[in-house]
Amino acid sequence: EVQLVESGGGLVQAGGSLRLSCAYSGFGPSDYAIGWFRQAPGKEREGISAISSSSGRTWFADSVKGRFTVSNDIAKNTVYLQMHSLKPEDTAVYYCAGRGAYAPGWRPLNQREYANWGQGTQVTVSS
Repeated sequence: EVQLVESGGGLVQAGGSLRLSCAYSGFGPSDYAIGWFRQAPGKEREGISAISSSSGRTWFADSVKGRFTVSNDIAKNTVYLQMHSLKPEDTAVYYCAGRGAYAPGWRPLNQREYANWGQGTQVTVSS
């Protein structure tokens, strides 16, 4: 059974940094991908980043490109989302999601690509 648990959310001032963690289990030795999504009050869930376990390839939404990075510590079964230059509009509940092997042409920032989800962690950026 695949499980994902986010941590690291909190309150930070605009311009600050925060690192979120996604501890995962249950994928086995095959390829998998971890995505990061966020949902602000009254808004749709937005895909912001993803990383492939085998290639290490990463994807980012334009809204976070250049400010956020994502990495996978395979030894610790943990994916990190490092967020810099945070803005009040980054305030949201952040979720990590996982899926198994994917085919060419998949959409890494589309929530429909992911079958397994964490419970979310709140990030609040004050102005």
